[in-house]
Amino acid sequence: MTFVKSYTNDEMLENDVKTLKDKDIHSKDIYVLSHDDDRTARIVKNTELQGIDYNKQDIGEDFEKQGDELREKLRELGISDEDAREYEEDMDEGKVFLIVKDDKAKSALG
Repeated sequence: MTFVKSYTNDEMLENDVKTLKDKDIHSKDIYVLSHDDDRTARIVKNTELQGIDYNKQDIGEDFEKQGDELREKLRELGISDEDAREYEEDMDEGKVFLIVKDDKAKSALG
């Protein structure tokens, strides 16, 4: 199951990543995604985790619009087309998403 949570406050997201790490959720299952590559990179740096900067992962395609690329990345993480469209619209409004592919995330952050 894929756990998704949106944030407007980067510090809260970083604290939640720390909580996940403390609950032994592996960094390879934790992703951060936003419209702003610099913001995403800053969050990744502040959490001191390797491998969660999903914005930097090349998905092997060229996209005309960043929104199309973000929706495709969301779909690759197991998000439905409908939810991917909704989340990408939220990113347009400045939200950043924490996406976790570990069932323990819901109980850790729920």
